[in-house]
Amino acid sequence: MNITIVGANFAALAAIRRIKQHDLGRSLNITVVAPKPEFFYQPSLIWIPTGSRTRDQIHVSLLDFFERMGVHYVQARATGCEGGGRTVLTTAGPITNDALLIASGGDYLRKAPGIEHNALIPCTLNDAERAADILGRMTGGNLAFGFAGNPNEPTAIRGGPMFEFMFCIDNYLRRIRQRKHFSITFFSPMAEPGKRMGPAAVKGLLATMKKRGIHTHLGHKIKGFKPNGVETEKGHIPSDMTLFIPGMTGQPWFAKTGFPLSPGGFLQADALGRVEGTERVYVAGDAGSFPGPEWRAKQAHMAELQARAAADNMVLQLSGRPAKQTFRTELICIVDTEKTGILVSRFPRFGMILPPLYLMHLVKRGLEWWSLYPFRSAF
Repeated sequence: MNITIVGANFAALAAIRRIKQHDLGRSLNITVVAPKPEFFYQPSLIWIPTGSRTRDQIHVSLLDFFERMGVHYVQARATGCEGGGRTVLTTAGPITNDALLIASGGDYLRKAPGIEHNALIPCTLNDAERAADILGRMTGGNLAFGFAGNPNEPTAIRGGPMFEFMFCIDNYLRRIRQRKHFSITFFSPMAEPGKRMGPAAVKGLLATMKKRGIHTHLGHKIKGFKPNGVETEKGHIPSDMTLFIPGMTGQPWFAKTGFPLSPGGFLQADALGRVEGTERVYVAGDAGSFPGPEWRAKQAHMAELQARAAADNMVLQLSGRPAKQTFRTELICIVDTEKTGILVSRFPRFGMILPPLYLMHLVKRGLEWWSLYPFRSAF
């Protein structure tokens, strides 16, 4: 039996490990399709602009891991699907399968005028490194940090990291005794940014900004980005370096699969992680739109939970049994400041937020080590 996995990120790697736990007899052949055989630990990108992390510290090659797992790797990009998902079209040619998992991630909306040239999207490694370079050459000026959502899909948002980029840079400037030479503004078209984490989290984040002397520009539509700042319906935000995370959407090739898409452009999934209306085609992570509470988020933790459920269900179906494994929707994050961390969590029946603690910063560092260890080790 052949399983094809598109992608090489959190969801894809979690699925590979889960399938191998089931497949003790090595009867399942896994083919991974991805542009590069490498993994970046994206949560640590927040430490790139301040020099606390470098590319080499959060990047690993996956070639040894693939070899240990007995995975066949194809260096290519997916371009579409045929036969209800039984054939994946790629830049290296068609690949057939008995079960398919799409874990290739999502994309960012870049429709705002000037965004390509006048804003950095630091959730990409290259832009995070550009932010480090620009910040290292600045002796003062205006900094702007912001995020937005997908108007067609409110859950397609990744705002948490932007709070972390901002707080980490604020602490860095204080550490080098340059903070007084910089003006920092946080902006968002949302009146209550971070609401997905809960009302207490929003209140705490805004209070922290006020305490740190960070200006806010909230609840006004973004009109565009210019070399000297951000234009909104309320006016101009001066900025010599703008970090911005747009709303998310699906990758362009999803439209060439024939699979149902959500209003925001993601693959529409059911509670089992299965792409609706398909047979043995699953999705996990940022590529999918899943059922659940309105506060559900796109984050690595959820990607792994979805991937494990998808792996379980693919193995069940390939053995002639019905898919039955679901996943629980959770929101767990540590908003890091490079000195402390604020634990925020939400579950179907309760939520929790802890005050800033140095211990949580250490936990975040520990999670980085724990996540990269299996791919660095030769066990």
